[in-house]
Amino acid sequence: MLKILLTTLQVLVALGLISTVLLQSGKSAGLSGSIAGGAEAIFGKKKGMDELFGRISAVLAILFMVLTLALALI
Repeated sequence: MLKILLTTLQVLVALGLISTVLLQSGKSAGLSGSIAGGAEAIFGKKKGMDELFGRISAVLAILFMVLTLALALI
């Protein structure tokens, strides 16, 4: 039961991490720059949005690592 709960939570965290990374604006005008247009269309073009997405990505990455270690120990 605990393993199923942790696995489900890990999948949700992984999807959130993928989403926040894709919504960040890229450093170059390549493919990542065109994908980042989705963040501007949804949230509006704000300078602070990159910082917010960066912080959310960091928290989700740490949570993903903790969940992965917990699942490995079970």
